[in-house]
Amino acid sequence: MRRGLFVTFEGSEGCGKSTQIRSLVAWLESRGLPPVTTREPGGTPAGDQIRHLLQHAPQGHGLHPEAELLLFAASRAQLVREIIRPALEDGRVVISDRFLDSTAVYQGVARRLEPDRVEMINGFAVGGTLPDITFLLDMDAREAFDRLQKRDRPADRMESEPLAFYEAVRQGYLQAAAGAPERFVVLDATLSEQELTGSICKILLERFHGFLSR
Repeated sequence: MRRGLFVTFEGSEGCGKSTQIRSLVAWLESRGLPPVTTREPGGTPAGDQIRHLLQHAPQGHGLHPEAELLLFAASRAQLVREIIRPALEDGRVVISDRFLDSTAVYQGVARRLEPDRVEMINGFAVGGTLPDITFLLDMDAREAFDRLQKRDRPADRMESEPLAFYEAVRQGYLQAAAGAPERFVVLDATLSEQELTGSICKILLERFHGFLSR
């Protein structure tokens, strides 16, 4: 059974993940490798309901961090088994806007939950399905916060957090990247869209040339 390639994008709100994912999709399609794209939380009918509760529904306000953690894990467990794992087993490229690292950072660091418990719950949810490479779009917390204030839509529950929360998120991501340098690639999110896309494509070709050139 041929395994595909699992690529994830991480970073604070407003760092430009969606833009880079769109560019990467176009690049892969030009090479005859149309990817499967998904996002967290969500990506499945059940996960999208959880996403609505976590981000927009009034019932989601006031969620305790422990409940938030378990909801993210439930969405992820469904996504892995319904979408990600079957696509990888079929030899496809899978791109996910966030994955387990978001939970380790947002809930484990910024929400100050016990890291060992977060890791255990993350591990149970993904069942051994881990990214081959994770692009972290790193940006100063103040700049990311300012970007959010300029968006032309209402902020969701996560986007409404104060600046101190985003400072903790950034440091959490940098710590995660330092702890897994073989998987993480840290990129300066303030570079131009074209520069970032070029770097991402170049790194993928260097690391997975055989897969991407088949």
